[in-house]
Amino acid sequence: MGPHFPKWLQTQKHFSVLDISSAGISDSIPDWFSDTSHKLADLNFSHNQMTGRFPNYISSMFILESPGIDISSNHLEGPSPSLPSNAFYIDLSKNKFSGPISFLCSFSGQNLVYLDLSSNLLSGKLPDCWLQFNMLRILNLANNNFSGKIPNSCGYLQKMLTLSLHHNNFSGELPSLLKNFTHLRVVALEENSISGNIPAWIGESLLNLVVLDLRSNRFYGKIPFQLCHLADIQILDLSLNNISGNIPKCFNNFTAMTQERSYNSSAITFSYAVPSRTTMLPVHIFFDIVLLTWKGSEYEYKNTLGLVKSVDLSSNKLGGEVPEEIMDLVGLIGLNLSRNNLTGYITPKIGQLQSLDFLDLSRNQFSGGIPSSLSQVNRLSVMDLSHNNLSGKIPTGTQLQSFNASVYDGNPELCGLPLPSKCWDEESAPGPAITKGRDDADTSEDEDQFITLGFFVTLILGFIVGFWGVCGTLLLNNSWKHCFYNFLTVTKDWLYVTAVVNIGKIQQKMRS
Repeated sequence: MGPHFPKWLQTQKHFSVLDISSAGISDSIPDWFSDTSHKLADLNFSHNQMTGRFPNYISSMFILESPGIDISSNHLEGPSPSLPSNAFYIDLSKNKFSGPISFLCSFSGQNLVYLDLSSNLLSGKLPDCWLQFNMLRILNLANNNFSGKIPNSCGYLQKMLTLSLHHNNFSGELPSLLKNFTHLRVVALEENSISGNIPAWIGESLLNLVVLDLRSNRFYGKIPFQLCHLADIQILDLSLNNISGNIPKCFNNFTAMTQERSYNSSAITFSYAVPSRTTMLPVHIFFDIVLLTWKGSEYEYKNTLGLVKSVDLSSNKLGGEVPEEIMDLVGLIGLNLSRNNLTGYITPKIGQLQSLDFLDLSRNQFSGGIPSSLSQVNRLSVMDLSHNNLSGKIPTGTQLQSFNASVYDGNPELCGLPLPSKCWDEESAPGPAITKGRDDADTSEDEDQFITLGFFVTLILGFIVGFWGVCGTLLLNNSWKHCFYNFLTVTKDWLYVTAVVNIGKIQQKMRS
């Protein structure tokens, strides 16, 4: 339809729903658009390349109840635009809007269900006027430059399902009023400067949580055992903090993670029927969008979020042994415990995690051997066991030998493929063909050590002593000499007679 804004809209005066999303429009919104319909219920300009400012007059074009606006994924700029205060969903994400969002305080907000201002250039502190947004279900302010503390009035959004404030500069502790969000499914607060202990009320009050992402903040203290009450949790990310103590043994209470190959569709969708809407599109379906760190990179998950199950406790100060109860989470596809002070052996029960695609235990103090059961996890595509105190032979099997040798670096007592260092049993008991050659070499080496100058001297002396010991006696002693000759004569006669007799017997048999 693009690249210009469609001029044929000038002749359209009675539409209530306008959807020109993904139309390749790279133009600005023209002034004449204000002369078109004044009965708008839904406006969708998303996924184009529209530039310039979003005109303030557009808010006056919405006269119906509970309108919806989606102008996401464009290049619109300037301060936050004027919007209809009775809107039920607003999506301004992935643009270049800047400045504070104080305009929210002028909203009635009674109908607003969905508000997405993420991935803009918005800044300043959040306004403390969230009491009127009592219907809000999804709030996404991620990827901006907001700062300061999270306002206490946010604690009154008791119907909230998704709270995404990640990649900002929020600070201070989590307000205790957030425990009123009893319906919350997604809490994404990563990449901020939020501090304090991880509140125990998260596990006591937010029992519907599916995603808890507190990565890269300033949390400290121990992991509260109350988190084990989160039976529906599928993604737990506490990495890049200052958390200490031991990993709780009750992690096997994460029921959703103990189910292999299950899919929780309710974790990612939210449908909403617009009240009193008699026009088109009375029901809207929203997807939770979560930004996850996966295999070292960040990815945005939407409709596949229900399939992801991972635990990331990396880059903290956790110590002690890894509880075997974690190995009951057979639905895990990602486990990252790297960069801690964890000790003990890698339990053989790790072979139970047959769904694992990503495993990182690097930079800890694990000791002992690599359990052979790990070689049976066939789906493993990324693994890192480097910089520990592991020893012994790497279990044989196509899985563990397929990784680069770098995943075993920093374990000087490890041996076997793919490492260049061979194990002692490989050197002393090689294959059959090699064994034969080795035996021949050892025999030749033994013979070389046996045939020396002393051997030849002993051989000559033995010959001389033996020869002259017998012959010299016969020459010097006549009686012994006659006896010896008589013995030879008698022996010769016996052999001759025996031979003649036997030959005669054979001839008689042949004649008969």
